[in-house]
Amino acid sequence: MKRKLTSRKLWMAVAGFVAGLIVAFGGKAATAETVSGCIMAGASVVGYIVGEGLTDAAHKDSSDEE
Repeated sequence: MKRKLTSRKLWMAVAGFVAGLIVAFGGKAATAETVSGCIMAGASVVGYIVGEGLTDAAHKDSSDEE
């Protein structure tokens, strides 16, 4: 699950799907671009948080073994 949340392919697919829905239901292209940008910005934050959490957990596990 952690690997999926940090996948750029997943977030690009989600952003593309949502942008497509916005345009399909009569939204403007500018709105779709803004929403897609927000999704990708959120994905960057999620990826960073998960990555740092995994790094911290690995560091804690290695310090426990010493």
